[in-house]
Amino acid sequence: MIDLGVLKGSSFVVLGLARSGLATVRALRAAAIECMAWDDNAPAREAAAEIGASLVEPAAIDWSAVTALVISPGIPNRLPKPHRVAAAARAAGKAIICDIELLARAQPQARYVAITGTNGKSTTTALIGHILRAAGRRCEVGGNIGRGALDLAPLGAEGSYVLELSSYQLELLKTFRAHVAVWLNITPDHIDRHGDLAGYVTAKENIFARQQLGDCAVIGIDDEPSRNVHRRLAARPGIAAIPVRLEEPVPGGVTYRAGQLVDADGYAVDFSDVPTLPGDHNGQNAACAWAVCRWLEVPREKIVDGIKSYPGLPHRQEQVAAVGNVVYINDSKATNADATARALSSYRDIYWILGGQAKEGGVAPLAPWFDRIRHAFLIGEATELFAGQLEGKLPYSRCGDLKSALDAAHAHAERVGQGAAVVLLSPACASWDQWKSYEHRGDAFRAMARALPGAKSLGRAA
Repeated sequence: MIDLGVLKGSSFVVLGLARSGLATVRALRAAAIECMAWDDNAPAREAAAEIGASLVEPAAIDWSAVTALVISPGIPNRLPKPHRVAAAARAAGKAIICDIELLARAQPQARYVAITGTNGKSTTTALIGHILRAAGRRCEVGGNIGRGALDLAPLGAEGSYVLELSSYQLELLKTFRAHVAVWLNITPDHIDRHGDLAGYVTAKENIFARQQLGDCAVIGIDDEPSRNVHRRLAARPGIAAIPVRLEEPVPGGVTYRAGQLVDADGYAVDFSDVPTLPGDHNGQNAACAWAVCRWLEVPREKIVDGIKSYPGLPHRQEQVAAVGNVVYINDSKATNADATARALSSYRDIYWILGGQAKEGGVAPLAPWFDRIRHAFLIGEATELFAGQLEGKLPYSRCGDLKSALDAAHAHAERVGQGAAVVLLSPACASWDQWKSYEHRGDAFRAMARALPGAKSLGRAA
């Protein structure tokens, strides 16, 4: 746990009592710092009360005695409509921050490696952390992945925090400085929270705010908005801007093509045989991780070893089971079409399970990969929307729920045979219509797949 003693004399309201909110309450209480807490969800309030949180009705908050509001990033503070507590804090002139900001204030001597992008954040964050640990470097991995920021261990000047940061978190940072900032890519997402693509990009660009001489930005430049960001950052004096690109060599940067990673000086490594990093999109993730670790002066051979020993990320193209020649893949973290495109582009002969709470555009943008799909199995709220978008383009079945879809996909795969195939859960949707989170959905799929008749478990234990 992070010691927040440096903040003594302050007083906070904590809004949102899930993973990060509960960690924040624990850390504030451990440091004897006054805090009040609220969540609109009664079970969340009960969980917070069990750890000693002082619950307060929003209307009863005396903002004159409050230093700042610590808000869980998933709660709107501006768009589409601010939560009433956020609106009251802003009206009272109080700062609205998140737990990452408290971590930065409590651990100012540590090095911070921050990763953002529409897709690939979690894999790149986990991969960088794995490489650093394998190389004997002291680091902690968290943020929008794994443990809450304030549940991480204190590191001081000898360690690095490797943090996945969403646009929701980035817009709440005031003093946080990324010594190494990674920008992977941009496609439209979370437009309801940021108004439009420009607002989304602006929130993301806060990852580069407050960088200083000697710091570094690693930027994937495979899309036009990201190339514009790189052009702006490359003009900053004394701060490195390292481009990363698929297929085409880029001066001063890192390239990934056909399984081969090529450094700026021509040094090349073949990573085509790493099963936990399938597809060109993971080539971008690996290339960005390479650039970060080279900047941190990790020896090349240590980076090679780290990438080749990477165990993979739960819920991101995670091979969980096999029945004969059919592999069952948990890609529950693919909550938008662009993320699902990365999975579809990695396989052929796919039995595709999709659906949930649809994002803007649905699955229409995935048409270039429809020829890889033998059959689609629709679940959740998006069923009728997706049925309309798939009609006449590929065979599909309405299944309602995940168990029914998995059973149907399993039956199709067994009946058709014809060699190797994959049953792929890659929903292109949020999970909240039927599940508590994408992790909850993915955990259920993993357990269901491993329980199929004749199934052999793959990958990590449950």
